[in-house]
Amino acid sequence: MAHIQLEPGQPGILGLFRFRPETAKPLAELADVLLRGPSTLSRGERELIATVVSRGNDCSFCASAHGAVASAQLAGGAALVEAAAQDIDQAPISDKLKALLRIASLVREDGRAADEAAVLAAKTAGATDLEIHDTVLIAAAFCMFNRYVDGLATFAPSDPASYANQARNIVDHGYLAVSRG
Repeated sequence: MAHIQLEPGQPGILGLFRFRPETAKPLAELADVLLRGPSTLSRGERELIATVVSRGNDCSFCASAHGAVASAQLAGGAALVEAAAQDIDQAPISDKLKALLRIASLVREDGRAADEAAVLAAKTAGATDLEIHDTVLIAAAFCMFNRYVDGLATFAPSDPASYANQARNIVDHGYLAVSRG
């Protein structure tokens, strides 16, 4: 049961977006730029970063929602997303993405933990300054989103199909459309 009165049937951040539309717009814009805007990282790769951070923060709604969006956009689907969330080093992903996921995981723990060695490893694996910047910002933003969703005890569906349906809508229309309902 959410800590505040939210519209029934609206899980996670969707209920919070309906509750306070004036904050929903800039939050959805941020998510849209970070996860869907122009980038040399694919949309699926950026969603995977959000998923790994959310999983590390034990945010069921965000991990499930963004995991579904990543699964819909990555060739390896749900199996690849699960492999990366379980063990970055053993996941069937590029060395560059592994290095970026390690940076995101460090940022999730403490922003200062993303040290020169982690950044050098990412650069050595081919990551650009922009990719490193965006990885850090995605990780930081998802720490905020995770705490927003969990701090207000929002509802997280247990049925994976509900996330898959929403994922298709996000893939097709983006986060701004979802924030407007």
